[in-house]
Amino acid sequence: MRKPLQLSLRPEEASDPDAIRRVAARSAGVAEADLCGWQPLSRSIDARGRSVRIHLSVLAFIGEAPEAVLPPDFTFQDVHRAARTALIVGAGPAGLFAALRCLQHGIRPVVLDRGKDVRARRRDLAALSREGILDPDSNYCFGEGGAGTYSDGKLYTRSAKRGDVRRILQLFVRFGADPDILVDAHPHIGTNRLPRIIAAMREQIIACGGEVHFGQRVVGLDTRAGRVQSVRTAGGATIPADACVLATGHSARDVFHMLAAAGIAIEAKPLAIGVRIEHPQALIDTIQYHGPPGLPRSPFLPPAAYRLVEQTGDRGVFSFCMCPGGIIAPASTSPGELVVNGWSPSARNNRYANSGMVVEARLADASARRNSQQGTPAADPLLMMHLQADIERRAFQAGGGAFTAPAVRVTDFTEGRTSPDLPTCSYPRGIRPADLRDVLPPFIHQALRDGLRTFGRRMRGYLTREAVLVATESRTSSPVRIPRDAVTLRHPQWENLYPCGEGAGYAGGIVSAAMDGQRVADALAVTA
Repeated sequence: MRKPLQLSLRPEEASDPDAIRRVAARSAGVAEADLCGWQPLSRSIDARGRSVRIHLSVLAFIGEAPEAVLPPDFTFQDVHRAARTALIVGAGPAGLFAALRCLQHGIRPVVLDRGKDVRARRRDLAALSREGILDPDSNYCFGEGGAGTYSDGKLYTRSAKRGDVRRILQLFVRFGADPDILVDAHPHIGTNRLPRIIAAMREQIIACGGEVHFGQRVVGLDTRAGRVQSVRTAGGATIPADACVLATGHSARDVFHMLAAAGIAIEAKPLAIGVRIEHPQALIDTIQYHGPPGLPRSPFLPPAAYRLVEQTGDRGVFSFCMCPGGIIAPASTSPGELVVNGWSPSARNNRYANSGMVVEARLADASARRNSQQGTPAADPLLMMHLQADIERRAFQAGGGAFTAPAVRVTDFTEGRTSPDLPTCSYPRGIRPADLRDVLPPFIHQALRDGLRTFGRRMRGYLTREAVLVATESRTSSPVRIPRDAVTLRHPQWENLYPCGEGAGYAGGIVSAAMDGQRVADALAVTA
C-alpha cells in the first residue's frame, strides 16, 4: 500500500532517516517494520511559532518495496537537417529553454547572445568587482545564462499558471542540478553551480545540430512584407530568420531603443525600484528562528530567509530576491550608472544576508516627474527606462565614481539622517555615506522609509545600526513590454516575431522566463 503522509519534524529529526522512519510509521499507524520506505515529495521550514518545524510530505510504502522514481525522458531530436530554423536572440533562461523545446519539436535553434560564454564571462565579472572595469556586453546582466546565472539561481516562482514548474526543475536536474530542487519549497542552485548547468544545456543544443554564437549583439531587424527577414549584428553580419524569438532580457536598453526607432510597437511598463538592504546573517537567523542573541543557529537549519510586503498608502513596498549568506554585487551595464544586485553560493555560507527592498514605480510617477522637469511630453514607450537610468546615474554620482555605492545605515535612513560612518559590507567596490534623497525620487524615498519602519515593528531587531542600505536596486523587471497576441504569442506587426521572457515583459525570474521560452517555442511549432 502507498500512503501520502504530512510530517511535522524537529530540525534534527528531518536530518535523520531513522527519525523520519519512526515519525512516518507513527503517522501511518503501522509498525516501523511494516514501513518499507518512502519518497520525499516536498519540504519546507515553518518558523512562525516559537519552535521551528520542518514540514515534510512523503509517499510511504507500507508492506511493499519502494518504487524508484524514474526521471522524465526528455527527447531532443537531431536537427542538423531540419526544415525549420528558429533564430533566438538572447541566451538567458527564456532563450535557452526555447532552444531546448525547439529541439523537442524538431526545429533547429540558432541562438545569438551579445555576451560571452559562462567561463569567459566570469573573468569580466572579476574585473568589474575588483577593478571597476565594466564590459557593457559581458557583466552580471549580459552573457550566457542571462542575469540569473551569476545572480543567485533561485528557482521558485508564483507564476505556476504560466506552465509546468516541475518540468522546468526536472530539466535543470537533467543537466546537473541537485535533485533536492524537486522537493524544496524554495529551490536554489547557487551562483557557483549554475554556470556548469548552463554550459551543459549549450552543449546539448550544439550536439543536436543547433547553434550558439557569442559576441553577437543585434543592432537591427530587417522587415518586409509583414515579416522579420533577418537580423543585423554589430559585427556587420546579416542572419536570415524563419522565425525570430526576441529574448534579450530586462536590461537590453539598446534593443528597446532599436525597436522604438524602427517603429515597432512597444509600451512602457511599471516596475519596482529601491535599494539592497544587508544585515549580518546571524542577526536574521536570530530573528527568524527565535534564538537567543549571540548564539549560532542550529546546525540542522539553513541560513534564514525572509519575505516582507507592506502597503504604504496606496503603494507597495516589498523585499525582492532575498539572498541568505549572500553578497551584494555590481550589476551595472553602462558606464556612469550604478546598479546593485545580490547572489548566494549554493552553501549560502557568507556572513551577510541581503535583499532587494523596493517600491512600486508607476507610469504616472515617471510622467509627473518628467513633466515637472521638461514640460508635458508626448507619450513615450521608454518612459520607465528613462526613470530607471536617471536614478542609476544619480547613484553613480552619489557614490563618487568607480562603481562605489552610496549607502546609509538603516536606522539613520528611517530617521532622515546621513550616516557619519558605515558598517562593513559585502559589496566589493566599497560603500560611501550618502543622502539617498539625492538618488531616489521623493515618492520612492518616503515609501521606503515608511515601509522599513513597519518592517521594524514586525521583525524585532530588523532596524539596527548593523544593517545598511546600498543604492540602487533598479533591475527588478523590464521597464518595457513588447506586445504579442495572447494565443499565437506573435507581435501584432510582424507575423514571425515572438517577444519572449523577462525583457519582453512576460516573466520575472529564471523559472517564469524558462516557462515563457517553452511557451513561445510551442507556439512557434504550431505555426506553418
